[in-house]
Amino acid sequence: MSDIAIRPMTAADAAAVLAIYQSGMDASNASFEDTAPSWAAFDTGKLREHRLVAVDPDGFVLGWVAVSQVSARPVYAGVVEHSVYVDPAAQGRGVGRALLDALLASTDAAGIWTVQSGVFPENAASRALHRAAGFREVGIRERIGRHASQGNRWRDVVFIERRSPHVA
Repeated sequence: MSDIAIRPMTAADAAAVLAIYQSGMDASNASFEDTAPSWAAFDTGKLREHRLVAVDPDGFVLGWVAVSQVSARPVYAGVVEHSVYVDPAAQGRGVGRALLDALLASTDAAGIWTVQSGVFPENAASRALHRAAGFREVGIRERIGRHASQGNRWRDVVFIERRSPHVA
């Protein structure tokens, strides 16, 4: 873990970020999507101030975390949805936890009171990571979407959230 640094994501990270994103999608337990978006679409959809990468001492991107706004309505200004992805070769080294910890420090400092996401029930590693980082499982959204790469199979999603202890 001590050889991992967390820093803001930049456009120079685009290829690595999107490759890691695609690896997660290829594993079929990270997203309903089958193909990573273009950098332009990713860049537009994620809040710049809460996009981070984990890098090794050589600057190689090991993983990333980012958030998007859940609603344009002012009452939800402090609620974001996050994604965290780790390169398969770097999994089990604390990269995901380091990214989540840095993200939560960033969102807390910005006055964000809820960070939420959805995780496939079968993704035990992600569920354990999020529990360890202070997220709770709110419930299961049954048959919430179809997974095209799996023959349009309906999938459940475990809805998770973390309420900031620092934002009233």
